[in-house]
Amino acid sequence: MIVSTKLLIPYVSNPLVARPRLMRKLNEGMKTKLTLVSAQAGYGKTTALSEWVKQSHTQMAWVSLDKQDNDWVQFWRYVIAAIQERIPGFGATIRFELEKGSSLPLRSIIAAFLNELNRLNSELVIILDDYHVIELPEIHDSLIYLLDHLPSHIHLYIASRTDLMFPTARLLAKGELHTIIMQDLRFQLDEGLVFFRETTDLLLSEEQVADLFHQTEGWISGLKLAAISLKRSVNIGESIQQFNGQQHHISDYLLEEVFHHQPEPIRDFLLETSILTRMNHSLCQAVTGQLNCQEQLERLEQLNLFVIPLDHNREWYRYHHLLSDFLQAILFRVYPDKWRQAHTRAAIWMENNGFDEEAVEHYLEAKQDADVVRLIEKNLNTLMQSKTIKLIRWVSALPENSFADKPMLELLYISLLLGVGKWEKAFSRVEHAEICFQALQGKITDVEWNQIMGNLYFFRTITTYLQKDLERTSEYLELVDRYMPEGSFFQTMGRNRYQGYDSFDDHLAFINDLHGANEFLMKWINIMSSKQDYPFFGSLCASYSKLLYEWNRLEEAEMCVGQVLGRQDIQPFARILMPIAISASRIQQAKGNPDQASKLLTELKLQIDSPDHSSFMLHIEAEQACLSLRQGNVQGARDWLQSCGLSHTDEVSLYHMAEYLSLARVLSAVERTEEAMYLLERLYLLLSKEDRLRDQIKVLILQSMTLQRAGQIETALGPIELALQLAEPQGYIRSFIDEGPLMAEILTAYLVSQQDKPLSISPSVSLAYVRKLLLELNVAPNEGLIPKEMLTEKEATVLLLIASGLSNKEIASDMNITGETVKSHIKNVYRKLKVSNRVQVIQRSKELNIL
Repeated sequence: MIVSTKLLIPYVSNPLVARPRLMRKLNEGMKTKLTLVSAQAGYGKTTALSEWVKQSHTQMAWVSLDKQDNDWVQFWRYVIAAIQERIPGFGATIRFELEKGSSLPLRSIIAAFLNELNRLNSELVIILDDYHVIELPEIHDSLIYLLDHLPSHIHLYIASRTDLMFPTARLLAKGELHTIIMQDLRFQLDEGLVFFRETTDLLLSEEQVADLFHQTEGWISGLKLAAISLKRSVNIGESIQQFNGQQHHISDYLLEEVFHHQPEPIRDFLLETSILTRMNHSLCQAVTGQLNCQEQLERLEQLNLFVIPLDHNREWYRYHHLLSDFLQAILFRVYPDKWRQAHTRAAIWMENNGFDEEAVEHYLEAKQDADVVRLIEKNLNTLMQSKTIKLIRWVSALPENSFADKPMLELLYISLLLGVGKWEKAFSRVEHAEICFQALQGKITDVEWNQIMGNLYFFRTITTYLQKDLERTSEYLELVDRYMPEGSFFQTMGRNRYQGYDSFDDHLAFINDLHGANEFLMKWINIMSSKQDYPFFGSLCASYSKLLYEWNRLEEAEMCVGQVLGRQDIQPFARILMPIAISASRIQQAKGNPDQASKLLTELKLQIDSPDHSSFMLHIEAEQACLSLRQGNVQGARDWLQSCGLSHTDEVSLYHMAEYLSLARVLSAVERTEEAMYLLERLYLLLSKEDRLRDQIKVLILQSMTLQRAGQIETALGPIELALQLAEPQGYIRSFIDEGPLMAEILTAYLVSQQDKPLSISPSVSLAYVRKLLLELNVAPNEGLIPKEMLTEKEATVLLLIASGLSNKEIASDMNITGETVKSHIKNVYRKLKVSNRVQVIQRSKELNIL
């Protein structure tokens, strides 16, 4: 429900202190996209904007924000509704999508909103008051996108106590940001003189006003509080001298002075109603039990006690934030019973008047958990469709035992436990829930029971999967398919948010048994392939295509990807779309189609529409850097290294594992050996602790390649041997052969080292497996000769320069490398060609047709 008072421009009577300087400053914002009015409480941000709106002839849409608007659906519903107040019919389709909890991604909604703004013929100002209450990153991100594309005839004004939580440097550099700060808002001395002369009965000298002005630094609310306090003073001069210290000390002192001089009925009224973000006489009567609430509100306004009318009819009011914060602190600290009672009464009134969400907030403050659960259940379908962030916050705030007998809330709580990694606790909750839910059969309709059990078995699927028990996971999926053949809401919950190195997205990163994964994925892809509007199918195909790719079954992997790429049901879900597109890119590169591989990643970046857009971009750009290396574009990888914002010294976690593996790969490729090895060692420790086999193998391969590049040939054989030991039972192929000639060189050296061992020592790795990998690399493993492609690019260059007669020093200068690096490359060339001097190396190169 839209609360209409939040869309009203706060009422301002004719000001007795004209502020032409400030009005001109606000007018200057009409030349820019964004005007930020930023200052702490009490500097008159809202009053200044209200007066400016009153003087302006431009259409103005106003939204007074509060903490409940930390939900991107609700936030944009209010913005669109505010514009509709001025322009009937504006954004009707967008608002409809938001009202019904559309699955459209946020950026699609904002794009549609921008299209509507573009169609407007006249200037429009959108004012967001109290933006500092907004903490949700996706709202900040949506405003960045909006401002990047905002039409020139639309202007956004934001009033906030704090700086904005999104970057504005680019707007400032382009002259599209206008700022109005504390120094602009506070009274100048001449304005302070007018204020005391025209708005108070105090007969202060100019010197006394100047003292007050100095003490408060032009702080408007401080001057107002001082005026109220001084009316009761018997010694004005002495009272003025007491106004010292920092502004928050002045506010505490003055508010206390003002509050304690009020009659007891007014103090009680102020305290009990301070919990309300907005109020009318009916709501105040419900909270306080007083019958003359309209008169009380009007009396407070007459006393200038920081109460602000929200409409011209004086029906709705709110307290100034300074006063509200001050009063709530007293009520909570001194009168905890009254605090709970006031919130309970407010909640009952809100619920009776159709404001269920506001009622939940008050019930939470009053610790009325049963009522919170009751209202959540009542609105659960709507909340799960369009208010998931708010719903999760509410459920998280409840004691765990308050919804044990509420199946859908219990399931939601289990999903929260899984999402934050509290797996053991989730396991025990889901087992207990199954016993409780079974007892519901016959007490509810078959449709309801099927839905509850289907969702329960979905979570059973997850818990057994997390225990790496694919057989039982499959059994529970069969039960999900029986009870909910159309799928569970929870299967796509959060699928448009970035989860990093997620156990549920990249199954091969978690499941070590590739053969078991093959059987499991094949079975369920076959079962689900005929289902329509079933995005979960895409997740399984993404993992299966990676498995087929690893086993070098490229044609089958390509067919698997093809089943998904054209499906509309996965398009809104970035977490499904990204792994499918990345798998498709790798397949094309392996098939010898580098341009198509690059194109798929470029197109993927354009398709991502998520609140976590920047995190998805970091992942995709890391993949692009690795692709650049495979295509021989080392400079492209270097460029990413400079711009990615990652460092080898960062604290590593599973969340960004893929990105740090890419970082290690690039550091190794550009021969920053120490940095690469430092990062790889820490990644390996973490992956070993978490039992992540696939990426342990990848780290070992990168360690071996890094050491090989550094000329540490013997040392490089250690990690490659361990990688082969781990990889052989699962049949890993592409993890090795994607590394190209350098891997062929390492595997050949390893094969030679094993062949030289006495027959009595059994090899730790099947030499047949090593030979198979070499054959996949187009290397005949039984040849004793080293083919041309076994030399790295730099080693081949060094060989050519040796043949040209250049000295080591000249080679170093020509290649722009150090003399020690030249020696290292020459040593490698000698070893590979089995020679010991320059004459022999030239002769041997000619024999092998390398020169």
